[in-house]
Amino acid sequence: MKKNPFLSMWLSGANAVAGSARGHATAAAKRGTTAFWTAALAPPKPKKKRRTRR
Repeated sequence: MKKNPFLSMWLSGANAVAGSARGHATAAAKRGTTAFWTAALAPPKPKKKRRTRR
């Protein structure tokens, strides 16, 4: 059976897109996990009340 160069190019492009999407999803998951644990282990400090100028 002969190889189809167009199918090969299409699959190569699809694989690149899938890899990029996987990388973005992994990065977003890591950011979310880090944010969750940071907030859970070190609760944010209460914000200082601003004094009003008169």
